[in-house]
Amino acid sequence: MPSPWKRVTFSAASVLCTGSVVLLVVALSTERWVTGRILCQTGVDIVNASHPELDQFVGDIYYGLFQGGKTKKCGLGSRRSKIYIFPNLVQTLNGGLHMMVILFLLVAIGFALVSLSFSIYNARKVPYQSIKGHKGLYLWNLIAGISFFGALGVLCFLSAMRHHGLTERVANYKENLFSLVILDDSLDWSFWLGVGSVGTHIAVCGVVAMSRVKLPKPEIKKPEEPTVSAVDLLY
Repeated sequence: MPSPWKRVTFSAASVLCTGSVVLLVVALSTERWVTGRILCQTGVDIVNASHPELDQFVGDIYYGLFQGGKTKKCGLGSRRSKIYIFPNLVQTLNGGLHMMVILFLLVAIGFALVSLSFSIYNARKVPYQSIKGHKGLYLWNLIAGISFFGALGVLCFLSAMRHHGLTERVANYKENLFSLVILDDSLDWSFWLGVGSVGTHIAVCGVVAMSRVKLPKPEIKKPEEPTVSAVDLLY
């Protein structure tokens, strides 16, 4: 059985790994990876709108890895519509980059679950193989963090967003009558949840390192044995 200190630290690591899995799943499934403002250029050109009137033609857009929504204002009031990335819209985007983002997120979730199982194992038993102990936990958390943050999932998504006009393509999908221009777009909380999961893996590595600290054992004083002197023997 591991020592009480190791049980506490590995239990804390298990909680952090669970938090990472939750953050990644929420990031993967929610629709707020990118939010932005869209201008109905067709409506502006029709009425020859000046600067003070442009606000009447400014809508908003938001989307995630699977779906989203937009509100366009083209002089006929606000019109809301739902955006579905699969199965058709992804064919007009850079589908390879989009699928790579999803793939690396799934890999990160998988290794976060592996790290969770190893943390629980170390909290209950003393591993007889190094890969099941500290070294394994360092490795799985490193892979999980790199899968999302290091030059993989994040950079693929940023590349699609910035250099391939991702938001503009999403906004103008199936728009036959109106042309929508992106005024601005930015990463939203769904994306930053995934980044936050990297912080949990760093914290797990720190907790695992703390588990190797040997706490001083309390010294138990032995009861002093009574000394028998020569005087005591006379009696």
